[in-house]
Amino acid sequence: MPFARLAAATTPTCHIGFGLAAVGRPGYINLGRDHDLGADRSVDALRARTHELLDAAHAQGVRYFDVARSYGRSEEFLADWLRARPGIDDVVVGSKWGYTYTAGWTTDAEQHEVKDHGVPTFERQRAETDALLGDRLDLYQIHSVTPDSPALTDKELHAKLAEAAAGGVTIGFSTSGPAQADAIRAALAVTVDGEPLFRTVQSTYNALETSAAPALAEAHDAGLTVIVKEAMANGRLAEPYAPPALKAVAEETSLGCDAIALALVLRRPWAGVVLSGAATPTQLASNLHAAVADLDEDQLARLDVLAEEPHVYWERRGQLPWH
Repeated sequence: MPFARLAAATTPTCHIGFGLAAVGRPGYINLGRDHDLGADRSVDALRARTHELLDAAHAQGVRYFDVARSYGRSEEFLADWLRARPGIDDVVVGSKWGYTYTAGWTTDAEQHEVKDHGVPTFERQRAETDALLGDRLDLYQIHSVTPDSPALTDKELHAKLAEAAAGGVTIGFSTSGPAQADAIRAALAVTVDGEPLFRTVQSTYNALETSAAPALAEAHDAGLTVIVKEAMANGRLAEPYAPPALKAVAEETSLGCDAIALALVLRRPWAGVVLSGAATPTQLASNLHAAVADLDEDQLARLDVLAEEPHVYWERRGQLPWH
């Protein structure tokens, strides 16, 4: 059963995971990141920040940690943290392959990552991940599958992934773009020797982008663990950028806009893990208050109208600058 150790957790925050996309590299598209990280984006500075966040997350009950080959040195930072704390054996680690980080530890690169879902990229990145995380890796996902991705039809790749699964690593996929639902449904149909290949799906879902919900419910019903990413819409649902309706509900509940945004996702019966992408311990603590948010029907109705058309949401996301 995917994430059996996570399901066994008993802390109130066990359904919130922590993703290192925003702190594993100096440049990212989250709004407010210049303020969050400050001027020092050196490797040592971001390693120290990441370890501080991981310590805080684990202390507050978080047990799932999300990294990727393209998140700069996120795998390295997490591996360093795990090695320095050999007594921590209750966490679940997920990583992703399919994008190569190309920014060279700068914030102004012409291209920050290159996407390729071919077998050679899988084999290279699988070896790189194994060198860092070894047997601490629990989940390996194809990064950002879209309906036209060759990863959905490449039988050689499917065989390689099934081999990894036979070795004890759970295989999953993530999605992005306005056709997430189509990608999810196509992936659910992928089998090897008559058995479903994928055991998890990680998709963007938030108050502004809800289009994947029916397909994610189908994936959950099919036995996949659903991981939700970008629940904060890359900062668009956090102060000071949050829509007025979200700010109003946050004020009524005496919680942050971020906690309300995450609470909306936690309410979905198909959501297994919802990722926090906090860049500071204060943000993380505020995110974790989502577990205790109690929203009434009127508040939920006011928030339901925030959803945008998928193509509008993804066009705006594509215009966010790398800070």
